[in-house]
Amino acid sequence: MPAVTIDQITIADSAERWGALGFAVDGEESQIGGVRLRFTGPAADRTIAGWSLRGVRRGADLDGLPTEISRAPMAPPAPAHPNGVVAIDHVVAATPAFERTVAALRGAGLDLRRIREQPTPAGAPRQAFFRLGAEILELIQEPAEVAERYGGVERPARFWGLALVVEDLEATLALLGERAGEARNAVQPGRRIASVRRAAGLAVPLALMSAPGARAEAGA
Repeated sequence: MPAVTIDQITIADSAERWGALGFAVDGEESQIGGVRLRFTGPAADRTIAGWSLRGVRRGADLDGLPTEISRAPMAPPAPAHPNGVVAIDHVVAATPAFERTVAALRGAGLDLRRIREQPTPAGAPRQAFFRLGAEILELIQEPAEVAERYGGVERPARFWGLALVVEDLEATLALLGERAGEARNAVQPGRRIASVRRAAGLAVPLALMSAPGARAEAGA
């Protein structure tokens, strides 16, 4: 089987909101690294509406993550956006039934690299990381109380947000001003991360990360 890679991510948000944050937008689309983003307008019940993957097994069920099969060739990486974003580091999905979703993703051909048995700052007890070419799918296990609050473990997995790589995190945060939070140490050693605040107007939870191997900012 060929390696599974991301062709397109469908974002339930408006292109204008992303353009206002310094993303290069062409009509209802943008490209970050080699991944195309297609904007469909805000939706009340979702942030990321789905994605298309190359190399995924036909007929595979990704435990509820809306997925289309793509045969499009890989696109050359797009230039840096005016806000300094150069790539997608990872796509975040959440599940109330961790083992079930991991098994479904592996069965579809996704490359499981590791499982982290430590809680995140937000309280997710475990995470699984799948390599999708240059990008990563981070699957987080919902805390038990969250799973129970929203209907129990029978619910399917769902997309949650994106983490993007920037050339210079401090420069990007200065550009965004109050629309972004302060940088802090990321789970990945030597890297820094900051969140785009809800006040920025995006429907999709968005994080900004320093590049792998980049010099850590003061305080890292």
